[in-house]
Amino acid sequence: MLCNHLRTISPTFSPELRELNDESDFESLLNPNGLISICGFGSLLSETSARSTFPELINFRVGRLVGFRRVFSVVGPIFFARGIANTKTHFKTFQEISGATVEPCEGEIIIVSVFEIRKSEIPAFIEREREYRFLAVMPETLDGKPLTSSTSPAVLCASYSDEEFFQNRCNEGKEIYFQQYGEYEIHKIWRDDILPCRVYLRHCYLCVTILQFDGSKNLRR
Repeated sequence: MLCNHLRTISPTFSPELRELNDESDFESLLNPNGLISICGFGSLLSETSARSTFPELINFRVGRLVGFRRVFSVVGPIFFARGIANTKTHFKTFQEISGATVEPCEGEIIIVSVFEIRKSEIPAFIEREREYRFLAVMPETLDGKPLTSSTSPAVLCASYSDEEFFQNRCNEGKEIYFQQYGEYEIHKIWRDDILPCRVYLRHCYLCVTILQFDGSKNLRR
C-alpha cells in the first residue's frame, strides 16, 4: 500500500525553505555557467521522460533529498487530456486522478533526479508547473554529499494550495481555469480525497526500478 497519498492537513513550510516567487528568484540560482538545477521526483526520474520535457537538459544524475516525502494530492490535467484519468473507481469517493508532489517531512528521504537547464528555459518551466510551489533545495548524492553548490540550489516543485494558486499565479480566474476539465467537473486542484492515476504511478514505479532502487519502498515516501 502506498502511504502518504492522502493527507488531511496542509504541510507546514519551514521559514528556512526559500520560496521562489518570480523569474528573478529563479535567476538568482543560476550557476556560473548560466544554468539552473532542477529536482525531479516523479516521471522526471526517468532521463528519457525528462528529455521529453527538457530536450536540452544537461548532466542528468540521481541523488536524494532529505526532509521531504512524496504525496499524491494534486489533480493532473494531463491525465484527462490523455484519457488515462479514472473517475469511476471501486472506491466510489476516491478518483484515480492524482499526480505526485512533495512536501516537507522531518526524517524522510526521497530519491530524486537532478539536471540543469538553460536560463532561457525558465519562463516555460514556470508556466508549465505553475500549480506548484517552487522551493530552493539542496539535493545530495546517495552517500550524502552536495549535488549542487551552496550558492546554486536546485528548484523543487512542491505542494501548493488552491488559495495561493488563484491569488498569485492564475490570471484567468477559476471559472476559465477549470474549463479544461470539461464534463468531469473538477473544481479543486489540491485535494486530500484522490488516488494516484494508475498509468502515471506505474510509470513512476518503473522509473525508480530502472534506477535500480526498490520502487515499492521508495514510492512510499
